[in-house]
Amino acid sequence: MKQLAIFGGSGFVGRHVIRRLAKEGAVIRVPARDPDKALFLKPAGDVGQIVPFHCNPRSDASVASAIGNSGAVINLIGIIAEQGRTTFQSVHVEMAARIARLAREQGATHFIQMSALLADAHGTSSYARSKAAGEDAVRAFFPEATILRPSLIFGPEDHFFNQFAAMARYMPALPLIGGGMTKFQPVYVGDIAHAIAEILYRPEAMGRIYELGGPEVYSFRELLELMLRETGRRRGFINVPWNIAELKAAVLGLLPNPPLTRDQVAMLKTDSVIADKTALTLHNLGIAPTALEMILPTYLDRFRAGGRLGAAA
Repeated sequence: MKQLAIFGGSGFVGRHVIRRLAKEGAVIRVPARDPDKALFLKPAGDVGQIVPFHCNPRSDASVASAIGNSGAVINLIGIIAEQGRTTFQSVHVEMAARIARLAREQGATHFIQMSALLADAHGTSSYARSKAAGEDAVRAFFPEATILRPSLIFGPEDHFFNQFAAMARYMPALPLIGGGMTKFQPVYVGDIAHAIAEILYRPEAMGRIYELGGPEVYSFRELLELMLRETGRRRGFINVPWNIAELKAAVLGLLPNPPLTRDQVAMLKTDSVIADKTALTLHNLGIAPTALEMILPTYLDRFRAGGRLGAAA
C-alpha cells in the first residue's frame, strides 16, 4: 500500500502503527487538528514520507482533503470519557461514519476501524454501545472494512500501567473497583501495529473482525500486583464496592478532566477477554502474542523505587 491516511496517528497506538508502516515504505498522511503536534512523527520515516495534514474531523471537505488519493484509510480515533461536544456518539459513531464514507468516495480500497473487545450493542456502558454502533456505521459505507477489537493495550506510552505506577508513587494503597475481579487480556501495542501491517497485504482480511488479546488473562488486581512488582513498591489495596465507586465517579465526573466517570465504572463490570473460541485473532495473522512480562519492565524503569527491583517505598 503506497499511500495511506491514519486518523488518530499521533496517539499512543498511532505512533507505533506509523513506525511500522514507514519501515515498509508507505507514504503516510496524518490528519490532525493541529499538524504541529504531529511533527514528532516525521523522523520515523524518510524525508517527505510522513506528512501531517490539518484536518477538522467534523468537516466533510477537510476529511476528504486529508484522505486525498490514499489507497487505505485507518481510523484509530477514540475517547475513554466524554467532555462537552466530544461525546461517544460524535467520535465513535458519527466521526467514524464520516471518515468511512469519504474514504469510499475518495476511492480507498482498504479501511481499518479500531474498535474494542468490549463493543456490544447491549453493553453495560455507553462506551461499549458506541463502539458497536461505530462498527455498524463504518460498515454501512465500507462493508469490506476490517474491524479490530483489542483488549487492554499496553506499551511504553500506555495509559493504564503508567497511570497506576504514577499513583503508586504517592498513594499508600490502590483502589480495586468491584474488588478488582474484572478480567483483561492485555495486548502489546507492537502486536497491533504488526497486525495492521499484515491486514493491509492480506485480501482475506477484508470484511473480517479480529479480536486482539495477549497470551494470558489477568484480573485487575493481578495487573496492579504485577506493576508493583516491576516497580519494586509495596502498596496495599482498598476494595471499592460498585455502589461506592459509582457515587465517587458521579462527583469526579464533574471535573474538567475526570479521573473516573460513571461510564468507566460500568465498563469494569464486563470482562475484556476473547470469549469466542472461533474468533479470528493475532494467530490468524501469523502473529504470536507478546507476553506482558516481557515488555512491562522495559518502560516502568522510571517508576522503580530506590532504583532497584524489590526496594520498598
